[in-house]
Amino acid sequence: MNTRFIINDFKVSFRQWSRSKGTVFWTIFFPIVLITIFGMIFSESDSTSYDLYIQDLDDSQHSEQIISILDNISIITVKHLKNDVNVKSYMTEHSITTALVIPSDFSQNIQQSFVNSDITSTMKFYIDPTQQTTVSIIQSVVGNVIQEYNLGLSEGAQVIGVDTEQIIGEDLEFIDFFIPGMIGFTIMTSCIYGSIERNTKFRKDGILRKMLTMPVTRTEWIFSKMIFMMFLSFISTTIILIFGIIVWGLTVHITLFVIILIIATSFMFSGIGMIVGRFVKDEETADMAGGAITFPMMFLAGTFFPLDQMPAFLKTVAQLLPLYYVNEGFRNAMIFLDFDKSLWFTGLVLIFACLFFITGSILSKWDED
Repeated sequence: MNTRFIINDFKVSFRQWSRSKGTVFWTIFFPIVLITIFGMIFSESDSTSYDLYIQDLDDSQHSEQIISILDNISIITVKHLKNDVNVKSYMTEHSITTALVIPSDFSQNIQQSFVNSDITSTMKFYIDPTQQTTVSIIQSVVGNVIQEYNLGLSEGAQVIGVDTEQIIGEDLEFIDFFIPGMIGFTIMTSCIYGSIERNTKFRKDGILRKMLTMPVTRTEWIFSKMIFMMFLSFISTTIILIFGIIVWGLTVHITLFVIILIIATSFMFSGIGMIVGRFVKDEETADMAGGAITFPMMFLAGTFFPLDQMPAFLKTVAQLLPLYYVNEGFRNAMIFLDFDKSLWFTGLVLIFACLFFITGSILSKWDED
């Protein structure tokens, strides 16, 4: 083994790396960003509280005992629903993840079960399947409480049961809610990385400067690149949807909001890419700069992790990120078919698109060094 060559090659590589201030910065900064994000999400997981809404139609000693046990669990915050509330509608309107309904004959059935073992008392547990992680945690807690309560009643006999029902519909699965987030994430990464790498490479190769001598305006050049990025966005979206339908039996609805969101999302993230690319001088640092922008949004904007699982501070941060509104827009337009929310999120994405794209277009110059 040529040890001298290895040492000299390492010195040369280190010298090249250390001369690029951008590369050094992103090499150090990017892992700090990741460890900070995941540290804040998971280090406070023990102190995270999950809301469990309970409608007690029985108002008996047994129902009060179960509610008291759940309320004393550190990660569960019990919130009471009035008896005249339609639970499923209330959950949909207020974006509630889980709700437990104790029926009016709850205590009566428990008493009768001591005489007739075939009689059971069943509670209704409503869940939002889009928040799979949160639902699984609360479902596990509720199941353990019911199991312990059954042990105290009749040494483990199934006196109390829980019937789980989705508030969206039994024909929808988690993949139906995951795919819209993946569409938003895919468009984000392709547009941001594409804009950063293109602008950085063109600047380094002197192409931007040469564009000054051509009979084309800067607006025309930017718009032509945007048309191509928008084309790629539609291609990637189509591939994801076709693959999801064929492999997982995906259930989606292509509405006008979906088309507008794809166009607006392409312009928005291309604009962000142009803004970042304006300050990235070295082609080698383009990927790191893109990652520093896309990775925090990917993990904080509800693509993979539900907001209920995050600390309160990160929930606030998530709602400031453009990808959050893209994800929610796609889900409401493709899955829930909620016109009001689709209109709201699409409008916000359009505002973000205009803001970032106009800013990126202004900052993109041809006569720069």
